[in-house]
Amino acid sequence: MTHDRVEPRLPVARGAVSAAVSEYLLGTGPLPAPAEVARAAVYGDDLQLALYLCYELHYRGFADVPRDLEWDPELLRTRAALEHRFLTALRTDAQVHDGVEDALAPLLVEPVDGSGVTHYLRDEGALWQLREYAAQRSLYHLKEADPHAWVLPRLWGRAKAAMAAVEFDEYGGGRADRVHARLFADLMADLGLETTYGHYVDAAGAEVLATVNLMSLFGLHRQLRGALVGHFAAVEVTSSPGSRRLAEALRRTGAGPAAAHFYDEHVEADAVHEQVVRHDVIGGLLAEEPHLAPDVAFGIDATVCLEDRLADRLLTDWRAGRSSLRTPLTSESSVTS
Repeated sequence: MTHDRVEPRLPVARGAVSAAVSEYLLGTGPLPAPAEVARAAVYGDDLQLALYLCYELHYRGFADVPRDLEWDPELLRTRAALEHRFLTALRTDAQVHDGVEDALAPLLVEPVDGSGVTHYLRDEGALWQLREYAAQRSLYHLKEADPHAWVLPRLWGRAKAAMAAVEFDEYGGGRADRVHARLFADLMADLGLETTYGHYVDAAGAEVLATVNLMSLFGLHRQLRGALVGHFAAVEVTSSPGSRRLAEALRRTGAGPAAAHFYDEHVEADAVHEQVVRHDVIGGLLAEEPHLAPDVAFGIDATVCLEDRLADRLLTDWRAGRSSLRTPLTSESSVTS
């Protein structure tokens, strides 16, 4: 397994903006002009990849990219312009609720029609679709919990203690073999997928990039700490039932024990985490800073908005019998549908 490799390769550009950012990172060209950033579709491949490139410098970086570019002033100005467009669009498209309980309420009820991605995969998904799902989700799961860790210095009291407790579980309770990112790499290996960090960026669609960028956007800005807590709550509330369905899907399709184990682990753990996040992280934060309630609600709504966009993309492609990936999975193993 090669999932511990530190620096992935730069992904292939998807337009003028991401190409210019890539060239700047390699020292071969200037950053994109403001007009180019303004023209790029906000949820499209080009802008989302450009933003992903900027954010990844705060995680593992890229091979052949100087490490001091993480805090390059010109690059940060470009990142700020990309972030402004993304955040402005989300505040227009996703801000539905003012109250936290109103934002959480729909997530606490199982959908009657069972029309979500995990329902589809449990009931009729083929193994090739589960492999695609894992490849796309690897952009987050191979760094699971990392974006949320940035909020810890920005919390205090009950919220900090509860968030640290949940993160401790996400990082395996102090055991390297139980770190959730490692468990997901084991899942990928069972599915015959490459486990290297960042390997599937080129294959992943803009909708996946946007879900990962959202966490980095919220995590890197202290003023968005409430939104990050809201995002984390949305993830934890929906994780346990979704994980149960995915574990069933993986068993039905014969994916292997490590594949199902990752989601089995999340069924029980995230049911507990949901209660901790709702009552202690959100409750503790709002007891100290009640004015952040609209930000927490926005974080929930933005998460739901982008997850719905991703679900629409996946289900539209799969129901049409076509791949959801930009580039097909290679024959990395003998796993077939």
